[in-house]
Amino acid sequence: MSSPSSWEKAFKGRLFGAHTSTAGGFVRAVERAVACRFTAAQIFVKNNKQWMAPPIAAEDAKAFKDAQQKAGLFVCGHSGYLINLGSGADEMIEKSTASLTAELERAELLGLPFVVHHPGSPGKDGEEAGLERITARMKEILKATKKAKVRVALECTAGQGGHLGWRLEHLRELLSRIDVPDRLGVCLDTAHLFAAGYDLRTRADYDKTMKEIETVIGTERVLCFHLNDSKVPFNSRKDRHDNLGEGEIGLDAFKWLVADPRWKKTPMVLETPKEEEMAEDVANWEKLVPFVK
Repeated sequence: MSSPSSWEKAFKGRLFGAHTSTAGGFVRAVERAVACRFTAAQIFVKNNKQWMAPPIAAEDAKAFKDAQQKAGLFVCGHSGYLINLGSGADEMIEKSTASLTAELERAELLGLPFVVHHPGSPGKDGEEAGLERITARMKEILKATKKAKVRVALECTAGQGGHLGWRLEHLRELLSRIDVPDRLGVCLDTAHLFAAGYDLRTRADYDKTMKEIETVIGTERVLCFHLNDSKVPFNSRKDRHDNLGEGEIGLDAFKWLVADPRWKKTPMVLETPKEEEMAEDVANWEKLVPFVK
């Protein structure tokens, strides 16, 4: 493992880290990220497999923000997995709307800049129906939280289960229809891009995909990257993450990504397999730090 000084030097002021557990309290997430010597972290703002959660105590929010500020750590959020704003089922969409609204309120209390969110699946109802539902509910949610500064980063998906966002055009369409640019952006997940049909394995493929991102989305709308290799083949439309360089994408794409000047100010976090102590996250970043520019 690199020494703290060489690690800091290798990061060169960049925002690099991993999804980090909040088990034991929000402050523990900061402590875990700092122990790994990361400069960025992503957290769930509540249990990701529950609809709602008890309110965050003011003292807990203050303790988290104080610890984060002291550590100089960038922290963003991720929404729960139950939420589906594209659903045609009344109960599901009402629960999803209430849940995401509450998550944004929690993120605002914690001072997070944005919450990463999977757009949603319309099931067999088709893309247009899904886009219409997601647009309507996101407008409602952003209006209900209009006093908040926290943004939503719509995440590209692998397309598994009919989830929208597997084409960049889906994300562009949602950004355009919802039309609240100061509250809405995009999160790009490398494993999802690859499984959805955006190749990254050769330099020519990487450049082509990045150019398409620039053209369709725009670099200014990309709020963060999830760095994940893929356990499943190219264009498989399945969501299975792997450690960097151990999956179907290979390590080169991630070397190019951390060296790409277009993303120098963009936070990058891992969502790769790991045990509680996060040693795998550290090992993944040690593969890349020699290539950071």
